[in-house]
Amino acid sequence: MAERTLKEQIVRRGSLVAGLLLLTIGIGTAGFSLIDRYPVFDAFYMTLITITTVGYAEVHPLSQPGRYFNSFLILFGVSVMFFSVGAITQTVIELELQDVFGKRRRKRMIDKLENHFIICGYGRVGRHASYELLRAGAAFVVIDMRDERVTRAMNEGMTAFHGDSTRDETLRAAGIMRARGLVSALATDADNLFVILSAKTLNPKLMVVTRAAEEEAEEKLRRAGADTVFAPYTITGHRLAQALLRPHVAKFLDFATQDMGLDVEIEQVQVKPGTEFASKTLREMQLRRDLGVIVLAIRKPGGEMLFNPPADLEIAPGAFLIAMGQSPQLRKLEDLLTNQTR
Repeated sequence: MAERTLKEQIVRRGSLVAGLLLLTIGIGTAGFSLIDRYPVFDAFYMTLITITTVGYAEVHPLSQPGRYFNSFLILFGVSVMFFSVGAITQTVIELELQDVFGKRRRKRMIDKLENHFIICGYGRVGRHASYELLRAGAAFVVIDMRDERVTRAMNEGMTAFHGDSTRDETLRAAGIMRARGLVSALATDADNLFVILSAKTLNPKLMVVTRAAEEEAEEKLRRAGADTVFAPYTITGHRLAQALLRPHVAKFLDFATQDMGLDVEIEQVQVKPGTEFASKTLREMQLRRDLGVIVLAIRKPGGEMLFNPPADLEIAPGAFLIAMGQSPQLRKLEDLLTNQTR
């Protein structure tokens, strides 16, 4: 917001300087033409050498009224020139200070982040991943090599900086040692492979997701350490077929995974040890009755995924509930399952 305000000030300042210069040149040209009958170009040239104080002789001898006018033009024109030079200098200094203090401010913001996400690449894939994280209220940092993309991300309210995501120092600057997860959305599979190798070396516990442009690269990215690899062409082909064969299922998946204008989400919530609901059954928890939340699946601590769990299933501490409901109810569920009882 501050950067946008500064840009607006620069545009207004530039317009004012240009307007004053044009006004001065116009007044001078008209004055010399009318008072001493200068040709238009000679009047323009006389005005130009006068306001710039280059010290050339008069183009044509001036009459007494012409000298009176020229005296006024010297005072007014030189003042305009000094104002213009000062405005331009101020603009350059402000831009330099904005760049310096902006980098320091972003560094302080990143240094304060804990358990955040890192988005490597702000192209079409990285941009939509960032929008989803922004909508979810998650803390994240965007890294991109192109200045225009970094500027766009910052104008959209995101924390972003220019850097090469394949370099260790760039990932360290993004706080990878304190990060929770990373999205590698660079243009090529080779670049994504470098990012994954670097990220997993710096932080082995980091959750890493990426996309594979080529099908044969999918397994390589997994071996490099990616926890999840999305193949856009495979996924798109699958969804297209589903839309034909099972259109209502496809609509439900869109409803459940995209912002369809309703405040309904699918969320994962872990049952923390020591909470009121640890080791209780779904029937005892009464989540649908009390919160209006539907438990679609449960991932047990050992990694087994159980869909449509029975009501008498005991929920072990450390298990994840995959639940669907409205955002406020899901937040209440998270509070209930994570706040330990004393």
